[in-house]
Amino acid sequence: MLRLYMDSGFRRNDEMKSRDDVAITKITEVAAAVIERPGEILLAQRPAGKPYPGYWEFPGGKIEPGEDALRALTRELKEELDITVTAATPWITRVYAYTHATVRLHFFRVTAWDGEPKPLEDQAIAWQSVASPGVSPMLPANAPVLKALRLPPILAVSNVLEMGGERWMEAAQLAVFEDVKLIQLREKHLNRLRFQHLLERLMTRATPAGAKVVVNSDCGVWPQSDGSHLTSAALMMATGRPAGELVGASCHNGEELAKAAALGVDYAVLGPVQETASHPGAALLGWAGFAALSRGCPIPVYAIGGLARADLAIAKQHGGQGVALMRAALGSDPMRLASSSLQ
Repeated sequence: MLRLYMDSGFRRNDEMKSRDDVAITKITEVAAAVIERPGEILLAQRPAGKPYPGYWEFPGGKIEPGEDALRALTRELKEELDITVTAATPWITRVYAYTHATVRLHFFRVTAWDGEPKPLEDQAIAWQSVASPGVSPMLPANAPVLKALRLPPILAVSNVLEMGGERWMEAAQLAVFEDVKLIQLREKHLNRLRFQHLLERLMTRATPAGAKVVVNSDCGVWPQSDGSHLTSAALMMATGRPAGELVGASCHNGEELAKAAALGVDYAVLGPVQETASHPGAALLGWAGFAALSRGCPIPVYAIGGLARADLAIAKQHGGQGVALMRAALGSDPMRLASSSLQ
């Protein structure tokens, strides 16, 4: 059964432009495919006779008049690689100005297809590691896309006050060696000395597992972390991207999401999607609202608010990078805590 997820609202939002966007009169619309298998993506080398010959890029091609991005993607991949896409979800949209043209790249994550990819248009193709692609040169527009692909599908938000310090740390130690590779530490109740101690303990567990730790902006600046996460208030006051390897931002509406994109942060968290215990009575976006706000966004967007791991697939169907979880991230499964205490 064909599973191509394309909400009717997934088209460009004029209020959500990439910081690479420029004042021009014509943009070429392009559908681009991130074809994925565990740990790897498929890249194609531009053949002779095209602009940037020899450069590597994501497969795809121009969207024809009257054609939506998803149908263009499936057509292009059949023509270029002789595969029939059976599962694809919308992702980010980037605008890039080359010397020969300005393109708007509508990216989809392609996770299932029929057939074995083979080059049909004199191009080379190669499976490459997501963490460190070995082919070069790469098209300039690909750098932020490759960085975005390294973001995990689950973002854990700390709840030490609720779980208790030792119980939360045990759960975190187990989780970073499983599926939690990004944690936002947001214990605003702690004084600076206690927060520093908590951060240092977490970093010694997260770093060996390849997990990243970002600190909520209300908790101060911590250079020893992997970056920061801006509250919506800090985001709206910011005049530039904060220093750090990773910078995220909390957003609740289109204005905040546009500001996050303009600052060039690495990801946004958007919600609440559903009712949540931490913000009772808050206005809910719902999945339709999440999709409507995130469509056309040049940065990955996590869904947050009353969600669980089981919601990961639906978040991706609506254009999300994944889900941001608090209680469901580390503390919802007693068996996880029991097994960690035995190690």
